Amino acid sequence: MRLFLLSFIFTFSHCFLTTKATEPATEYDIVVYGPTSAGVMAAVQAKRMGKSVILVGPDKHLGGLSSGGLGATDIGNKMAIGGLAREFYQRVGKHYGQDESWTFEPHVAEQTFEDFIADNPFEVHRDEWLDRTPGQGVTREEGRITSIKMLSGNSYRAKMFIDATYEGDLLAAANVTYTTGREPNSKYNETLNGVQIAQDKFHQFDGPVDPYLEPADPTSGLLPGVHPGSPGEQGSGDDRIQAYCFRMCLTDVEANRVPFPKPAGYDPMRYELLLRTIQAGANKHPQGYFTTTRMPNGKTDSNNCGPFSTDNIGMNYDYPEGDYATRQRIFDDHKTYQQGLMWFLANDPRVPEELRHSTSKWGLAKDEFVDSSNWPHQLYVREARRMIGPYVMTQANCQGKTVTDKSVGMGAYGMDSHHVQRYVTDEGNVRNEGDVQVHGFEPYPVDYGSIVPKKPECTNLLVPVCLSASHIAYGSIRMEPVFMVLGQSAATAAAHAIDESAPVQEIDYAKLRARLLEDKQVLE
Repeated sequence: MRLFLLSFIFTFSHCFLTTKATEPATEYDIVVYGPTSAGVMAAVQAKRMGKSVILVGPDKHLGGLSSGGLGATDIGNKMAIGGLAREFYQRVGKHYGQDESWTFEPHVAEQTFEDFIADNPFEVHRDEWLDRTPGQGVTREEGRITSIKMLSGNSYRAKMFIDATYEGDLLAAANVTYTTGREPNSKYNETLNGVQIAQDKFHQFDGPVDPYLEPADPTSGLLPGVHPGSPGEQGSGDDRIQAYCFRMCLTDVEANRVPFPKPAGYDPMRYELLLRTIQAGANKHPQGYFTTTRMPNGKTDSNNCGPFSTDNIGMNYDYPEGDYATRQRIFDDHKTYQQGLMWFLANDPRVPEELRHSTSKWGLAKDEFVDSSNWPHQLYVREARRMIGPYVMTQANCQGKTVTDKSVGMGAYGMDSHHVQRYVTDEGNVRNEGDVQVHGFEPYPVDYGSIVPKKPECTNLLVPVCLSASHIAYGSIRMEPVFMVLGQSAATAAAHAIDESAPVQEIDYAKLRARLLEDKQVLE
């Protein structure tokens, strides 16, 4: 979520909201809240089906993470992606003179989303923040949402609503049941959920690394980022969230390279654990600390890599339920941490010269994110709230042991969770916990019941991003092309619910399926 104007909003919101005159809300067929990739595709589909639609949300930029730095598309099997999502990658490919492209520059992705809207015109209201005050932001009547209100005072009425945010703010404000964190394995008869000490082989410290401020002295306290106490029992549930980061767009093209900035609030102690990791014999090349996956025109999509990298492990636990000010603080902390990491690797004299030199060959791309000092405007919110709907996607779905007959799209990536905590072992060494990477299964269908709430809770809301899934199943589903697919399917279902005068839980699935296939969605 883009959070740059929050300090202004919160400083002046009381005066602003009590004095601004607002016009009566226009009623639409469908309101889509959240201009992520899923939100854009949902709104485009609604428009193509002849419905009046508006796309509303706090973001200034369209496309969420797809335009926010994640240019190396995660999907696994591309044949599982059809419909508008496939059209997106074909449009991107056309820009590069190809049939389709699954790797791209951020500004190309954002322009592609803008072009979708230009070709399918509908209203887009940006910088509109849902009023999350209990009882204020969502108006309901007889189990249906009738309108939603923003901090600006603007209200939007509709027959159907789609929550396409990464956070699930609308579903939460509508009192739809959800969860956060990791379920115990026993909850859904899984093996890869909950605390995963047994899966600690990825992005892990190779040998002993001391976690204490004064080496070998537990009384001196722990280094920043290391949490005290037990990590929990294997397979047990907790409220912890897998780590977030920014997907940086870097370049080694000198004419377009901006040196890594030293952030305000830079604290070299945040990287003392990294220094000890390097001194213990870890990788002496940048690829051990951040990826440099190549994008067109000499750029990268740079992600987390290694035991100490761009993931700000353990610093996001308050994000899903946090108010806007809390999320802003977390956003800023992640930015300071990650910019500081790059500065440290490129400049700290204690870092081996070879590593400093090779890191300094990279920098931010001058022609990307030009309104945010070349830094991504989207934090990679890998997971926040997850709705608990009439159908919960689980590990069994991902591995093909349970197969739904009400598909609205396909998941095709391995079950993937980043680390959630950094702790001290009984031997007095630091370890990471939470990373799970299990691949090797076929694409699988996502059930329609996982994108709608339980009927007694709300009958006119669809949720294609914060859908109903266990933590580990969500780790497979949570890929941008799948979100686009589910956004399109959600809008199709919303249109059918309007036409059938039915709750979203009771639409004719056979008709929905026929329309999805007509629109080139892949369902099996």
